[in-house]
Amino acid sequence: MKAKCKIYIALFLCICALPSAGLLFGGMEESMENRDTAQAPVLFTETGVNVAFLRDAGAWFEDHFAFRNEWVTGHALLMGKLFHVSSQESVITGKDGWLFYRDSLEDFQGAELLSDRKLFHVAHSMAMIQRYAQENGIKFVFTIAPNKNSLYGEYMPYYYQAFRSGESNLGRLQKYLDSEGVNYVDLYGLLKNQAGRCLYHKRDSHWNNEGAALASDAVLSCLEKEHLSYVGRQYSIRKDFEGDLDKMLYPAAVTPEEEIYYDPMPQFAYVEEVENNFAPKIATVSSGGGSLVMYRDSFGNALLPYMAEAYGDAYFSRGLPYHLSDLQEHGADTLVIERAERFLPDMACEAPIMEAPAVEHAIPDDAEALEVSDPEISEQDGLTQIRGRIPLGEHEIETEARIVVKVNGADCYEAFPIAYEDGQEGFSLCLPVGALAADGNKFELYLVEQGVM
Repeated sequence: MKAKCKIYIALFLCICALPSAGLLFGGMEESMENRDTAQAPVLFTETGVNVAFLRDAGAWFEDHFAFRNEWVTGHALLMGKLFHVSSQESVITGKDGWLFYRDSLEDFQGAELLSDRKLFHVAHSMAMIQRYAQENGIKFVFTIAPNKNSLYGEYMPYYYQAFRSGESNLGRLQKYLDSEGVNYVDLYGLLKNQAGRCLYHKRDSHWNNEGAALASDAVLSCLEKEHLSYVGRQYSIRKDFEGDLDKMLYPAAVTPEEEIYYDPMPQFAYVEEVENNFAPKIATVSSGGGSLVMYRDSFGNALLPYMAEAYGDAYFSRGLPYHLSDLQEHGADTLVIERAERFLPDMACEAPIMEAPAVEHAIPDDAEALEVSDPEISEQDGLTQIRGRIPLGEHEIETEARIVVKVNGADCYEAFPIAYEDGQEGFSLCLPVGALAADGNKFELYLVEQGVM
């Protein structure tokens, strides 16, 4: 009996030691989760001894220990097979092998819906960008890539069913986009009406090539851009696509799924070598005409080939905030902004780096000036950015109120509306460098009702 106990203890200790001992024999593995992994710890920094060395070492080991992917996969299979739940906090295990990104859960269930004011933030910011583009002779389109469970919610697990009684953030936003006159492409309506067609990957958070082709066709048609349509084109099917959610959940046992490949695929070339279409900045050339700047997120990975084929020169950026100087730098005649539905709350808090439009006769005689104290002032892309909180006190801001800032008692500019993380209303304003005094600047803020400007 003692011998069996010793063998059991020895085996247990060996198994426990594998993750660490394996590192000595080249067994280090990278996490396949959709996030940045911890950097190797350093004992000494420029300022002296790194007091957080042990914490950093623990975080690095957590992301790189030997046979990590095998351990993670084994745990995920155990949880999935026995309890039908996901072992990954960021992945939801659905029905019939479907996987969903947890970041979209609040949208799906209707939890913490955005206020009408925040929806106005998004719509009005897009309208201000559109006006800037059009004043510079540039066409503009804004579109939102629907969350996977917005289209295929029937595959969500029963305990995550939607409980909202009204419209989603996306559905409610469209009213404000229409009111603001934003050139918007409704991809949710387009893709939802494709009955019987699976346009998203089962084990990835994004659309497949067919869904991307339909989306790009809608965007290019809205722009009245001459392009090759892939609707109805011949294609082959290969079972070689590995989903991002699948890699996160089962990194050592990914199940390839079907992807369609058009014959031929879009024709374009990269200006510089890129590892994949998720690179932060990508420039392309093709035999098409015109020049495109497109701000996009991960849904833009599959969109990129179709958009790149349509334009002779195209520049794709995942950078935030949007730097609209890109339009002049790349000689763009078209600007497209694509964003995933789950990022709408983030958009309500963002403002682009864009010179603020000057406005005249925008302030009513009886308007009350709100003096902004301690604004944040910084230089961004050759502009001076002023950000601050709106001192509302006990008053509430009207849903569609515009924000006008008078600078040093003289010129007036319209600012972008933003929300801070604590929910307080704010603004962002960019002026040419040199427009402000060295110190002692005065910023008077006015809230202007719709129709006045």
